[in-house]
Amino acid sequence: MSDNRRRQTQSGERKGGNAVIALVVAGVIIIVLLVVVIVLLLNGNKANKDAEVNSDSKTAKREVVVNESNVEEVIEQLAEATRVPQGSYTVTQNYEWHFPKGDEASTDAHVENLPENTNDVYFDLFIDGDDETPIYQSPVIPRGAVLEGFKLDKKLDAGTYDCIMVYHLVDEDQNSISTVSMRLQVVVEG
Repeated sequence: MSDNRRRQTQSGERKGGNAVIALVVAGVIIIVLLVVVIVLLLNGNKANKDAEVNSDSKTAKREVVVNESNVEEVIEQLAEATRVPQGSYTVTQNYEWHFPKGDEASTDAHVENLPENTNDVYFDLFIDGDDETPIYQSPVIPRGAVLEGFKLDKKLDAGTYDCIMVYHLVDEDQNSISTVSMRLQVVVEG
């Protein structure tokens, strides 16, 4: 009988040891889950704050209350908001434009919208560092068209100007759907 009692005592100790291990593992799992929940909640609050900041911007639209009379209109607006611009744009141009004088047409400026591109395009040209006042605003350049021999909208003194050209890809209604910026030099010779 003493052997029987020893076996029961050892078996009881094993069961008690297994229970302690199980409790420790369960505690660790609970702690990990709490940490995950806290992190998710903090990130959710950050996303809400970011949304509030974005809603204060000039380009943000107000939310619309959906009702029976405007449900189709709201669905259309949501579909347009999530639309991905078609294709990409291959830039074909030279990167140094020469103008005999600040108010004369360029002798070599060349911008082409290849027929293979999927969108019409226009561009605004700025002197580097001043993205508020364009020195030239192009007309819309249809696919397959070339723009050459144009004058700047702002007369410049003789010199070399580092410039930023901002292309706007447009949809069928000539709404800008994406932009791309490039550097180029404008040289006014006299």
